[in-house]
Amino acid sequence: MAIWKSVVGKMWLTIMGLVGVVITTVGFFLLEYIDLTFADPVKIKHLFIYSGIVGFLLTTFFAFFLLTKITNPLREMKDAANRVAQGDYSTRVATRSSDEIGELANTFNQMASELNTLIRDIQHERDHLSSVLRSMTDAVISFDAEGEVILTNPQGKHLLEDWNSVDWSEEDVPARDAHIPGPLRETFRNVVSSGKELTVKIHVKSGVWSVVMTPLASTDSVRGAVAVLRDVTEEFRVDKMRKDFVANVSHEIRTPLSMVQGYSEALMDDIAATPEERRELVQVIHDESLRMGRLVKDLLDLARMEAGYLEMTFQPLDVNALLSRVYRKFAALAKERQITLTKSEHDPSLTLEAGDEDRLEQVLTNLLDNALRHTPSGAAIALRASRVAGDKGDVLEIRIIDEGQGIPPEDLPYIFERFYKADKARKRGTTGGTGLGLAIVKNLIVAHEGTISAVSELGVGTTFTIQLPVSANRPKGFDELKS
Repeated sequence: MAIWKSVVGKMWLTIMGLVGVVITTVGFFLLEYIDLTFADPVKIKHLFIYSGIVGFLLTTFFAFFLLTKITNPLREMKDAANRVAQGDYSTRVATRSSDEIGELANTFNQMASELNTLIRDIQHERDHLSSVLRSMTDAVISFDAEGEVILTNPQGKHLLEDWNSVDWSEEDVPARDAHIPGPLRETFRNVVSSGKELTVKIHVKSGVWSVVMTPLASTDSVRGAVAVLRDVTEEFRVDKMRKDFVANVSHEIRTPLSMVQGYSEALMDDIAATPEERRELVQVIHDESLRMGRLVKDLLDLARMEAGYLEMTFQPLDVNALLSRVYRKFAALAKERQITLTKSEHDPSLTLEAGDEDRLEQVLTNLLDNALRHTPSGAAIALRASRVAGDKGDVLEIRIIDEGQGIPPEDLPYIFERFYKADKARKRGTTGGTGLGLAIVKNLIVAHEGTISAVSELGVGTTFTIQLPVSANRPKGFDELKS
């Protein structure tokens, strides 16, 4: 900066001008008197010249004194203010005096210290908020009044990217709502217009989301909204399963209860005239009570399995002995129904390092019982077992192949769900199952870290395939089902 643009420079030029004007004025008015009155006017003229030089030197010295005491501290404070404006909040100014300039320097340093503390606190709060947002499993998205996204956490960013891949085009969409995903537009409009928090559930693709949207209020208007989205697909599915489960259990129990009540009332009213009729009514009551008992037992077993409290005893298992025992159990029944039941030949390689013999027998019993109930006379059922190579080692493959009426393709993906019924061709009679057998089978196979699948063709038959790992992958002492 040029010296004449500074405060001290202006003061120096002003003083110099004043001194020059005074000396010139004095010399202009007194010059002729000096020539007439004084004997040596030249010396007087020299006196004026020397006086001007001395005045110039004095004012210059005064100017440099002011430059040191005023201009330099002010320039230092200006440079320090620039550094603070650029983000260097640790900048401080040296205090060289106790006058007004010194007090100004102290005030500046105090201001910089308070500003540094304030900015540090703000950064700390921002980092804390950022950490909280990043650690949240919910998606957080903040919109301004124009619908632009101004803040989001990683989950929200991922959600926006996923939803932006969907075409949410609508007719007459306001420009401010164009950037908002379609499912949130109506909620955003209502929140901005009413200024009140809203909670809604939205269905996007195959998921269900719970949305809580809160307005961002300023002094006299709503400047945007913040939405917190939680994926409640699993909760929604579980709630639906619970409702379906209650409805199915009620339906399953209602029929035998109605029959027990009706036939017992018939006995009480002496409707049965002969001992044979009474025995027939009692037999029906007995059968229906057994049916309800089986239903309750299966429900308890399934509940314990899904809760992870079913006790399992894993030990080396010879599958040949297991197959033979199950075959003998159903051979007489199959012969009585004129169904050909066969099993695979003895194979020494059919062993498991860790298996629960009783639970696997329960699985095979359930599957063979289903096959016998849905296979007509003259057809065949085969029980096959073999050792095959798998992706993670050898597996034991057990197949139950029947020549029954088959399962419709649209029902096949759901047969392992609780109470699921296929078409009328596979409905149960009074001596049938409870609708929970295949669900229990699947849970028991999963407990053995295996898989079960089914293929079927209407009018041809059904094949259930079980694959169990031969090697024991469970930790030592594992003796219960883990959920």
